[in-house]
Amino acid sequence: MENLVQIQYGQTGASSNTDALGMREMQRIVYQARNRQYLLVKAPPASGKSRALMFVALDKLKHQGIKRVIVAVPEKTIARSFNDTELKPYGFFADWKVSEEYNLCAPGFKESGLRQKFIDFLTSNATVLVCTHSTFRNALKALEISLLNDTFIGIDEFHHTSADEMNNLGTAIRTIMAGSNAHIMAMTGSYFRGDAVPVMRPEDEAKFQPTITYNYYQQLNGYKHLKSLGIGYQFYHGKYITAIPLTLDTSKKTLIHIPNVNSRSSYTRKYDQVADIISCIGTIVGEDVEHYIKMVKTPDGRILKVGDLVEDEPRQRDALQAYLNRMDSADALDILIALGTAKEGFDWQWCECCLTIGIRASLTEVVQIIGRCTRDCEGKTHAQFTNLIPCPTAAEDDVKTAVNDMLKAITASLLMEQVMQPEWNFRTAPEKDDEDDREDGDKTIRVKGLKKTTDRVQAIIDNDLTELKATLYSSDIIKQALAGNQIAEVITQSLIPKIIEERYPDLTPDEQEQLRQRVVLSTTLQGAEVVTRDDGSKFLRVASQFIDLDKLSINLIDSINPFQRAYEILSKSLTPDVLRTIQDTIDAQREDMTKEEAIILYKKYLPKYREEHDGALPTVHDPDPTAKRIAIAIAFLRKLKQQSLS
Repeated sequence: MENLVQIQYGQTGASSNTDALGMREMQRIVYQARNRQYLLVKAPPASGKSRALMFVALDKLKHQGIKRVIVAVPEKTIARSFNDTELKPYGFFADWKVSEEYNLCAPGFKESGLRQKFIDFLTSNATVLVCTHSTFRNALKALEISLLNDTFIGIDEFHHTSADEMNNLGTAIRTIMAGSNAHIMAMTGSYFRGDAVPVMRPEDEAKFQPTITYNYYQQLNGYKHLKSLGIGYQFYHGKYITAIPLTLDTSKKTLIHIPNVNSRSSYTRKYDQVADIISCIGTIVGEDVEHYIKMVKTPDGRILKVGDLVEDEPRQRDALQAYLNRMDSADALDILIALGTAKEGFDWQWCECCLTIGIRASLTEVVQIIGRCTRDCEGKTHAQFTNLIPCPTAAEDDVKTAVNDMLKAITASLLMEQVMQPEWNFRTAPEKDDEDDREDGDKTIRVKGLKKTTDRVQAIIDNDLTELKATLYSSDIIKQALAGNQIAEVITQSLIPKIIEERYPDLTPDEQEQLRQRVVLSTTLQGAEVVTRDDGSKFLRVASQFIDLDKLSINLIDSINPFQRAYEILSKSLTPDVLRTIQDTIDAQREDMTKEEAIILYKKYLPKYREEHDGALPTVHDPDPTAKRIAIAIAFLRKLKQQSLS
């Protein structure tokens, strides 16, 4: 297995320790902003978002004139995070209480009566209601929005909303903000969507600024026990089950997600896939019939407890989920096999490994799955996420789909590196007459030619850089970059600026350039290491390249493919035939030439080519992909000139 990401953490305990009010680090940060009407909290799984909402909600009820609280979660199983919670024994002024009558996610409520129950709550003396997103949306259709005045609304897993007109939850949030004085706290561990549609419209998102961001690195670096995280992938040929014995370490507490039944990785019925996986683990020798936990004997004689969440017979499923909710020791479970569950909100703190089979098109889903194994737990020092993905071959019927699927897995891992490692801090290298003598931190890099940022651009860098890069990774840029033959400047100076302009049209051209520089630096240098030579000189190791820190400039960075490391990993991991298949497939999907790309090729690369080839011009039949692209650029510019003269 090849790990794209291997991160070491400091085990400082900062994110786990509580203060005099019983708040952890992230919760203190949120509580300091409790007086704001609109709060957007981006924080990873296990950082304590649910309790942070409780602290804010109770303060609003007592001190801010709020009369009632509504908490909406994506599914009923997640609602247990908002059950009655004692806070007073740890220093807070009140406990969190939800009356049985208005915990609409508790067993016993009929779906048909949930909307009326929600409406009744608004005129009752109760103060807290918990429901699903679905109940929340449906109830809003039947009431006057003004009834939500003086209400505090908490939306868990906020990435389920969207700026798209067809997204009902997103429409509901916009309607509430426009038609009432309700306070809103939106929480998510992954503020980006797999479909590249923004979570909120810019004008709505502006009301939530500044965002409260607590990143993965702050969370994991502040743990007491977990000290490293690996994110990687494993290729397989044929059926994935043949790779399970080589990929699954049965000595680790593991959560296995099998592929969707409609996925190309799914080779038979889901129940049969579970049976095949269990056969790879060992032999079933017994079963806890009350909770439907299978006892599986491994070839070396160990007895493992295996849970099957793929089984959808209601009685068995409910019994197993109840068992999982009550787990209070590491011995309760060894391996859990799931399909569409055990992602958001599922808490198995002893889980060490997540083995995900098949492609996950949404980065949000990848984030959520990884969060299942990154809980801090005594005795757990390493967490591992492995994506088992099919290796494309030219013999496959749909090579394009195979290549695209594989690239999705690679790019998801690359972006997770951006999410889960601390960013470098980039600063303009001082000129000779610059008196900037501020000390640089260990994660600061000075760059010649780097523009200073306006407040607006800096706010985007501080709060939205990950989301912007998620847009880049979900675009066709990554396909062209990983083909291994794309001109770096075309990516950094033409393709990336187009996405920035589309996403932030309100920025001035100079601000767009400021942001472009930061995006390119962050993407290119993420994961770079500082290497000190024997003579004391310092270099940045970026993929296989070494860059002299004293010569680092934005022009130099622009000449490096920001996704080069991913291509080098592919080159090392795949056979030449598979790499050629990938390149041919991507070349076939290449977009038409743009004016910006043509100018870069014509001005910078054509002179080099002619110098090396005695003044000759390249042709579209040249075997060198760069030369071929230059020839296309020449033809493209000739056509533009003819059109301008006609």
